[in-house]
Amino acid sequence: MDLARTEVAPRRSRKESATRIGLMALPVAFFAVFFAYPVAAIVARGLKIDGVWRFGRIGEVLAQSDIRHVLWFTTWQALASTALTLLIALPGAYVFARFDFRGKQVLRAVVTVPFVLPTVVVGTAFLALVGRGGFLDQLWGVRLDTTVWAILLAHVFFNYAVVVRTVGGLWSQLDPRQEEAARMLGASRFAAWRRVTLPALSPAVAAAALMVFLFTFTSFGVVQILGGPTFSTLEVEIYRQTSEIFDLATAAVLTIVQFVAVGAILAVHAWTVRRRETALRLVAPEVTARRPCGAGQWALLGGVLASILVLLVLPLGVLVQRSLDAPGGYGFAYYKALTSADSGIFLVAPIAAIGNSLEYALAATAIAVVIGGLAAAALTRRTGRLVRGFDALLMLPLGVSAVTVGFGFLIALDEPPLDLRSSWILVPLAQALVGVPFVVRTMLPVLRAVDGRLREAAAVLGASPWRVWREVDLPMVRRALLIAAGFAFAVSLGEFGATVFIARPDNPTLPVAVARLLGRAGDLNYGQAMALSTILMVVCAVALLLLERIRTDRTGEF
Repeated sequence: MDLARTEVAPRRSRKESATRIGLMALPVAFFAVFFAYPVAAIVARGLKIDGVWRFGRIGEVLAQSDIRHVLWFTTWQALASTALTLLIALPGAYVFARFDFRGKQVLRAVVTVPFVLPTVVVGTAFLALVGRGGFLDQLWGVRLDTTVWAILLAHVFFNYAVVVRTVGGLWSQLDPRQEEAARMLGASRFAAWRRVTLPALSPAVAAAALMVFLFTFTSFGVVQILGGPTFSTLEVEIYRQTSEIFDLATAAVLTIVQFVAVGAILAVHAWTVRRRETALRLVAPEVTARRPCGAGQWALLGGVLASILVLLVLPLGVLVQRSLDAPGGYGFAYYKALTSADSGIFLVAPIAAIGNSLEYALAATAIAVVIGGLAAAALTRRTGRLVRGFDALLMLPLGVSAVTVGFGFLIALDEPPLDLRSSWILVPLAQALVGVPFVVRTMLPVLRAVDGRLREAAAVLGASPWRVWREVDLPMVRRALLIAAGFAFAVSLGEFGATVFIARPDNPTLPVAVARLLGRAGDLNYGQAMALSTILMVVCAVALLLLERIRTDRTGEF
């Protein structure tokens, strides 16, 4: 009997390895063709001259004072944005984790809306709030346009949900009795929190901080709109060098710098995630949430609600207000103007961007769900360098310059059998690259929670790997699959960095249309940009609210 078991185990292991490699094949091919190849093409075009690699160009570019200023500002604003986001959002994470109050799930969805909004909409919302002639300028004469504060506040707005969901999700599962025991032994409330809760939370805080740093380090739409000509991040500078100056060598060097930085961030982030998964004893979130009691807890809840109202809801409200504030009085004049193509900015009426974006996003969602679903199935087992390397590969599109990917599409995909420059599928492919990581991160925890013995039993009874997936995994992950599709749809709808290069003038997407309208002078163009941004915000918000209704877990994590 023991001999039979030892013979069956290696065969099963080899079969599992072959199945995992088979599941990885399509995602690896997809990323190789539509991510690695375009990025490599841009780098080669910039650093390879007459067939000879000119790596000395890297030192020449980095020695330029204006490039050093870009690097310094990119790093500095990312650090400042991360610190400010943690300072403001950690109290919110505590409230969502430990308090139970009416409307909590709706408020959690409201908090998450900014995260799935396109960066162009976020920039537009803060432009309407703090820019020249904006809400604060009209109300109190306060104007923060083209200043660092406007950029930092916009980044807090965008990343508040990252901290609340990542840290709050773990905090809600920490057993509060450990801290209570420390207090019974004489520790003060702060000492008990510092010595018991904070060390347990540190992996989640580190993971959230790294993700916020990553998103702000690679910030494009927010800085592009609010920064003006004075402030530029690496991503904005890559766009400027590529589309305005046509200096591909400098763009290639900056792409390499950003790639190395993002790789280091993702490596540290993966380490913090492993610590969070393995180092803690967790309980159900329902055990830890209690109704607030005492003046201090009610004051904390009120303060968090006030901060959400001012930092998250107010900019969106001002965006809606500015879209309705037409020269002839409040009304839908700017929305009606979207049906006309007389502006000369587009070959079609701006309202056509709504249908284009929905079609592109649906196609991108289908691609992302297929690629991300296969990848998540391959990553179900946690062990192995191959698995960890594949997991890191899937996260790279979140940090590598989307501008580089978009421009790389135009340069690399220009010869048969991959001559796709005139094909409509180019935009969904670029959007799917951003959607795949969200699909993987949403489905993977659910797949790993499925009891492996169920799969083994089905396999022993003769089921093929495909039937095991269909009969065992799919019924358990159906809701997670719907949530993953919803997140992929929302982020695809708002993708801007790559789409700005490849969206055709007769088929603009909503973010591209907003950016082009903002780039033209005139109240009508500005009003139409506000109207389109409001429409895009409403679509993303509705999608997210629907996702919250079908979520199976209540930890609040992504």
